[in-house]
Amino acid sequence: MSDATLHSTTHDPDDFAVQIADQIESFLVAVTEVAKGDEPDSAVPFLLLEVSQLLLAGGRLGAHEDILPDERYEPDPGPEPDVDDLRENLARLLEPIDVYSEVFDPYEPRKAPVPARISDDLTDVITDLRHGMAHYRAGRTTEALWWWQFSYFSNWGGTASATLRALQSVVAHVRLNQPLEELDGLDTDQGLGDDTLEFEAGRVMEQEILGPLGLGPAKN
Repeated sequence: MSDATLHSTTHDPDDFAVQIADQIESFLVAVTEVAKGDEPDSAVPFLLLEVSQLLLAGGRLGAHEDILPDERYEPDPGPEPDVDDLRENLARLLEPIDVYSEVFDPYEPRKAPVPARISDDLTDVITDLRHGMAHYRAGRTTEALWWWQFSYFSNWGGTASATLRALQSVVAHVRLNQPLEELDGLDTDQGLGDDTLEFEAGRVMEQEILGPLGLGPAKN
């Protein structure tokens, strides 16, 4: 794709940047609406659909050649919007199935699964997407595409993929009439609270990143 296309700020529906931004904006709006809890019975299948569509945008970004920002240093997009209320609303809405088991890297052998939360994952993804959207709305189209592509590889792509597997599993169990008999308290049965969940996730990520490379903590 040419630089002229990447730098385009038009609203041409065939423009790559416009298509990606539209898909991301649709996801942001949809998840915010679901979190209001007006239609709890359809929340899980609707989230399944929205995450699936978001990952199509992610796949397009992932398959695209590397997008380089216009400036050496990222412009300040402004303060990050608070997502605590969104996270809490999603957690209440998804309480019976919010916690699930995840393996951070499927190519790393013999790694034990760790608990994760759909509500945390969705708000984590939204934070990344909003960051890029701030650039896009400010007219920094290339910066937005660079951020969405970079954070797709480094964070939200894997997080959204894990969330999709969890949501798909829930819908499959329901549609195939296979009750999740051991679903109640996935983390409490293991004696894991919020702090432990965060610690275990951080520990596994540290092993994934530093262990195979033989790297120690970064020094100032």
